[in-house]
Amino acid sequence: MSTVPIVSGGLDSVTMVYDLVANGHDIPAIVSFDYGQRHKRELECARLAARAHDAAHVVVNLQAILASVRSALTSSDVEVPDGHYAEESMRSTVVPGRNLLLIAAAVPVAARYDADTLAVGVHGGDHFIYPDCRHEFIEPLSHAVLAGYGMFLLAPFISVDKQWIAARAHELYVPIRDTWSCYRGGPYHCGTCGTCVERREAFALAGIEDPTDYLNEPPIPAHPGAHT
Repeated sequence: MSTVPIVSGGLDSVTMVYDLVANGHDIPAIVSFDYGQRHKRELECARLAARAHDAAHVVVNLQAILASVRSALTSSDVEVPDGHYAEESMRSTVVPGRNLLLIAAAVPVAARYDADTLAVGVHGGDHFIYPDCRHEFIEPLSHAVLAGYGMFLLAPFISVDKQWIAARAHELYVPIRDTWSCYRGGPYHCGTCGTCVERREAFALAGIEDPTDYLNEPPIPAHPGAHT
């Protein structure tokens, strides 16, 4: 099966690449997106994942569409919140329409490489705050992509949580240091923004040493809810 994965460079999407290969998928190319995100250094991690699998790395520029959207990920005047990933404050990191645009823009890239499958790394923990990371969004969109382009849309992690992904990354020898999660996008992971806290928590719950360099490692805040 020939599959083009959408890879941000984060732990989830990079682990998905390794998981796809372990499950027999051929990866001719990896597609990433520059949408004006603060943490643009994640794209370098996506490039490393592509190189590790002898895949082309295609970066699609969506800044003209998404950089103007008011979000903590794209607007310098919106502060990136600290705390747990599932807290209400994390809603400021939502970029409306992002996954819809990413998937739509990835279809022609996958077609260019004669892939029969497009893969996206959304996971169960995203369900808290990201409406376009849920079954209700991905399933009908997969039908549309298949009907319109004869291509499968695969979301292999949509029913698992970050703890499972951390364990899977360890099992597959994913180079965890070569993945990027922090929304602040500095030289090191900040350790306190929602996605850093989620990353730290995932490795702690999985009982696996986290090799990530964090600027700060305060106690992980109490989980405000359970993964669905």
